[in-house]
Amino acid sequence: MSAITTGGGVRPSRRAVALTTGLLIVFLLYSLAPTWFLLVASTKNQSDLYSTFGLWFSANHLADNFRAIWDYHDGVFGRWILNSVLYSTVGAAGSTLLSLAAGYGLSKFGFRGRGALFGVIVGASLLPSTLLAFPLYLVFADIHLTNTVWAVLIPYFINPFGVYLGKVYADSSVPTELMEAARIDGASETRIFFSIALTLMRTGGITIFMLDFVNIWNNFFLPLFMLNGERSFPVTLGLFSWVQQAQTSNDMNTLVLSGSLLSIIPLAVFMFALQKYWRSGILMGSLK
Repeated sequence: MSAITTGGGVRPSRRAVALTTGLLIVFLLYSLAPTWFLLVASTKNQSDLYSTFGLWFSANHLADNFRAIWDYHDGVFGRWILNSVLYSTVGAAGSTLLSLAAGYGLSKFGFRGRGALFGVIVGASLLPSTLLAFPLYLVFADIHLTNTVWAVLIPYFINPFGVYLGKVYADSSVPTELMEAARIDGASETRIFFSIALTLMRTGGITIFMLDFVNIWNNFFLPLFMLNGERSFPVTLGLFSWVQQAQTSNDMNTLVLSGSLLSIIPLAVFMFALQKYWRSGILMGSLK
């Protein structure tokens, strides 16, 4: 794969362009294939699910499947969706605020052991969250908070990777000179953080919030350890309970597939709604 040199610079050869395009198409198909299968399978009833081609439509039973989901077990699926919205929104908001505050403190305040503390935070961000689920359960069991909303929310508030991102954004977007000018004008450190630093770190805050929201929405192991009441399940754990029931009752398979499709719709809406604010923040930062 050689490059062609022209008067305007180096232009890749046709073979390189074709190979790159082909690889991108393969990766695109690989990424979209599960979603396509989920969409197709959600339109089928129980018999069509096993008797027709898995990657193409047959008769459309999507409305019937959705109606069955909302009616099943006194509408428990709707409760699961609301629980996921609660856990993701409150957990991501708390994590974002704490991450920005901690990152701001590590960036703008000098104290003994700051480098070591930051190293511990970076190391903690590399630990798989699944390894911490059982130790967290033991801690919350000792303080009698298991099977409560706090058993899920409090661990979500602590996000080492969010603290790392908060420090990076504070380093790059909060000028020390501006803080000194605010101190000379008599502003307290709390007011400087909430009135000045948070505004300047808005892009970082939106980024952390987006990452946390998606991570919490898709989290499975922490609710699995902490919650044992069906009404308190998030949608991921609720669908898993249906999968277990589907092992003994084939009638649950269409509910699981259609419920999985419904569960990603709020997440997709959230990502597209917040994307424009994230993009506008990046553009404003580049103009500055």
